[in-house]
Amino acid sequence: MPSFRPLGIATILFTICMAPAWAQMGTPARNSGLPDDQTQIDKEMAQKNQLVRQKKRFEDMKRDSQKLLELATQLKQYVDRTGENTLSLEVMRKAEEMEKLARRVKENMRGE
Repeated sequence: MPSFRPLGIATILFTICMAPAWAQMGTPARNSGLPDDQTQIDKEMAQKNQLVRQKKRFEDMKRDSQKLLELATQLKQYVDRTGENTLSLEVMRKAEEMEKLARRVKENMRGE
């Protein structure tokens, strides 16, 4: 009588070895159930929203850059008025405000 033990062991080993491969395969992509027109509309809306966000970000950068220029001009004027050995509290405040504004402009440029 032939023995089925090697076949059973081979089946178990094959199943154990293939389990990770089956898990990585994942599930097949399913249709979202939305009609093609709806997905097209969603894509167009997402593009419009992205354009609006980009425009707002550009306007913010433009406004902040203008403010940064004004602060730099004011800072230069304060430094020119003060003496060599004195440092005004107003100069420090302007420098800190410029630093914060410069960071915000940098973040906007990155798109964050």
